[in-house]
Amino acid sequence: MVVPSPNHPIHNQKERIKSIGVPVIDLSNKRSIVSDSIVKACEEYGFFKVINHGISKDIISNMENEAHDFFAKPSREKLKAGPATPLGYGIKNIGFNGDFGEVEYLLLHTNPHSISQRSKSISNDPIKFSNVVNDYIEAVRDLTCEMLELIAEGLWVPDKSIFSKLIRDVDSDSIIRINHYPSSLQHMSNNNNRIGFGAHTDPQILNLLRSNDVDGFQISVEDGVWVPVPSDPAAFYVNVGDALQALTNGRFSSVKHRVLTNSNKSTRMSMIYFGTPPLHACISPIPELVTPQKPSQYRPFTWAEYKKATYALRLSDQRLNLFSVQQQSE
Repeated sequence: MVVPSPNHPIHNQKERIKSIGVPVIDLSNKRSIVSDSIVKACEEYGFFKVINHGISKDIISNMENEAHDFFAKPSREKLKAGPATPLGYGIKNIGFNGDFGEVEYLLLHTNPHSISQRSKSISNDPIKFSNVVNDYIEAVRDLTCEMLELIAEGLWVPDKSIFSKLIRDVDSDSIIRINHYPSSLQHMSNNNNRIGFGAHTDPQILNLLRSNDVDGFQISVEDGVWVPVPSDPAAFYVNVGDALQALTNGRFSSVKHRVLTNSNKSTRMSMIYFGTPPLHACISPIPELVTPQKPSQYRPFTWAEYKKATYALRLSDQRLNLFSVQQQSE
């Protein structure tokens, strides 16, 4: 599937929009209830909303303010932080294989030294920017790891850190992405939606999304069926990535999603933390989820291998199929 050109509205007669409520996980509930609820949401949707997450409003608003300040700069100033190869500032070009969207973005590695270096071309006050971003990363990383440990508990895995330790590793390849989408009215004379970010799954383990109060995010619950996800600035949205699908031997599904630009005067901004293992980490189904009745669906691969495959393909390509045991045997 080729991502539609951003110069044209979406005209796909096979698509249907379906309004259903996505799972809501209240982290203030009893731990066993939360654990079971997260596992169920990952199995049925690969996606859920988290409330009462414990991340302070100050940490979130400080991060959002820094992002707003950057995107409000003149284009010539923003371009100094690019091009995104893959880190840095990018506009419209997504990846290296011809995907486009109505989006501008900052992509940063979560390593503090990397952020410190990048901040010099991003902010007029690089020390403040680095401190704000590092505070936000620490908070969302801790929340991501907490949910991964709840998942391990819900799967009855003895080692509760089996997933989270991949992200806590000092060599973690985790990244943070800040997306800024214009309203479709800025580019069109009608109200038809346009592609902000084309349909894709995320390659990482578990990812945390927070946006402002502008809608546009959609998940695909089945082929051709898209579910709009209403924005909630007080909550985080969580999605399963390809690596977690492989680690759970296909029990969880990496959810396909996309963003449409909004057909009103508002612009959408989102901040996504991508929880990622180290480059050398080996990804394969954990032993507890491999049985004679359900043998391993994926061959072992390193994150470096999977990252290389990701960069070589289009947004909508099914990367995980390349590592399928069934495909390897055919």
